[in-house]
Amino acid sequence: MPTALIVGASRGLGRAMTEQFLARGWDVIATVLEADGLADLDEDRLTVERLDTTDWPSVDALRDRLAGGALDLLMVNAGIKGPSEVPIGEADPDQFVRLMLINVLAPLRMVDRYADLVSPRGTVAVMSSGMGSITRNTYATWEAYRTSKAALNMGMKSIAVRRADGRTYILANPGWTQTAMGGEDAPLTIEQSIPPLVDMLERRAGSGGLHYADYKDEDIPW
Repeated sequence: MPTALIVGASRGLGRAMTEQFLARGWDVIATVLEADGLADLDEDRLTVERLDTTDWPSVDALRDRLAGGALDLLMVNAGIKGPSEVPIGEADPDQFVRLMLINVLAPLRMVDRYADLVSPRGTVAVMSSGMGSITRNTYATWEAYRTSKAALNMGMKSIAVRRADGRTYILANPGWTQTAMGGEDAPLTIEQSIPPLVDMLERRAGSGGLHYADYKDEDIPW
């Protein structure tokens, strides 16, 4: 069976992806922040690891523990919205630094340090957003969050170009979804977002190169 490592699976999109891949017969290694995360999922094919993506020694320790096996998919999902409900000029600097640490540096470090654990024809993905598209930014709002996702996209582009290793790199956009971050007004339920997002990840596996794509399997302009 194929194996996926899903980073940030405690709740919301990450948990839904974990459940979806398990339902499709994958073995899943899922990371959570709290020790009891995913404790209610009784699945033999699920391995739960506790991880804070900004705890660099723990990130490297998990990599060492996984070094003996090959992953078919690495999906880094962990992220926060930060001080995004005010114009960027009013954002608290400390909150903005934390946003960039969690949404940009942490996932990019994991991608760069874990990519070699993924099989040569495997997929390395991060949870991006349509808000990371500079072309589509015609109405502002959520300025700090947009900035973090645009930076994440640029970092993934650099990693994919530098490594040029044949693996498939994907910036995945789940759409505006009803989660703790997305809020109740979001037009998509998790059930409408995650199954087609997983379809997209499976469909593009083995294609190589870098893709910026949404849950409808449509490419997003940079």
